[in-house]
Amino acid sequence: MEYKTFKPQKDLETIVKYYWTLKVPFDTANQKQKIIPDGCIEMTFNFGDKIKRFISEYEYIINPDAMVMGQRTKPYDILPIGNVDTFAICFYPHGFANFINTPLETIVNKEIPVAELFGKTEATALEQQIRNATTTAKRIEIIEIFLLEILNQHSTISNIVKSTVDAILKTNGTKNISNILDDKLSKRRQLERHFKKQIGISPKQLCKVIRLQATLQMLLNQKNETLTELAYENEYFDQNHFIKDFKELIGVTPKEFMKNEEMTLSTLFYK
Repeated sequence: MEYKTFKPQKDLETIVKYYWTLKVPFDTANQKQKIIPDGCIEMTFNFGDKIKRFISEYEYIINPDAMVMGQRTKPYDILPIGNVDTFAICFYPHGFANFINTPLETIVNKEIPVAELFGKTEATALEQQIRNATTTAKRIEIIEIFLLEILNQHSTISNIVKSTVDAILKTNGTKNISNILDDKLSKRRQLERHFKKQIGISPKQLCKVIRLQATLQMLLNQKNETLTELAYENEYFDQNHFIKDFKELIGVTPKEFMKNEEMTLSTLFYK
């Protein structure tokens, strides 16, 4: 399993968090892998074999080869049919709204073909160029040209949404939205109007996801800490509150997560 990340160029660094590639050779022993919420929207291009996306324990759909994954509020399972060869763009929570006019709340917990969001002609040409590229550097160059060309064709994200997301990321989701907005009701109403459209989920939900991501990274990288210490360090009310959020967004308890082979991919992504 080979996972790599790459930084965007300066003009996109406040919008694109990073690019990533994943290569996994097929193995008959491969198990389902759980994908968990991370507060980001991703555009992925699959050059390997098809990937199953489970909608129940046994039922599944086949993911599009070129797709946008909306904000996630719950985990889901995937299983490659064969070899994995993926190139992807991970956008900051406020990033993807700069490129389309579609309300992002309509694609939450969904995988949408790139063609549905950017048009069939443009999407087909983009996918073909990226597929034909022989290096990751060339693929990044292609996608950055595409993104920069359409960046100014759409209205940019509203200032109150951008500043709120920045505050959430800066505090790892631990700061109350009321405090971020200085308890001004007019600001809260304005924020709620724009946030789901431009981010996909509510400010409270994004806080929950970002805080859990920070806690998850600590869990993976500092295994000597107790769950109680992790909970208080990330400003959960108590350990039970932490475990409740963890199970809601990841599907298992923290202890189960560390032992579960279905979490191998998520562990790789978030460590």
